[in-house]
Amino acid sequence: MNAYRMKPLAFPWPPLIYGAAIAAAFLLQAWFPLAVSDTNIWIARAAGGALIVTAIVLDVWAMRTLLDSHTTIMPNRCSTHLVTSGPYRFTRNPIYLGYTLATAGMGLAMLNPWCLVTATVAAVVTSIVAIKREELHLLSRFGIDFERYCTGTSRWI
Repeated sequence: MNAYRMKPLAFPWPPLIYGAAIAAAFLLQAWFPLAVSDTNIWIARAAGGALIVTAIVLDVWAMRTLLDSHTTIMPNRCSTHLVTSGPYRFTRNPIYLGYTLATAGMGLAMLNPWCLVTATVAAVVTSIVAIKREELHLLSRFGIDFERYCTGTSRWI
């Protein structure tokens, strides 16, 4: 199979990666609890809630943009169009950024510091497992247009 027809991923790993990160954070907190200061708990919870809402809005906006552009949302399907509008003007991976923000937000809202650690680990793993391959797919499909897009838009933020 040539690179033009190659799928970006054989399986949609990122949702599983972030699900595992959340599960690991709660297991780690149960086995190796990290203390949380009692002062200003409401600030942490409010910030967590704000991150979760931001993540949901970002994910819905990104998915809506992909659907409006008539290309796939699934990371294991071939892209039919290079999408550079909507949240894709600001970040090349708004859905994964949303997953990361939601995981960190859950940690703040539920006072589980391990979520912040596992959100970072999940972002690194997603970069290695999914994003690198997706970018190769997009480069093979859209060539110089994708290269130009990459020079003007950061991978995460």
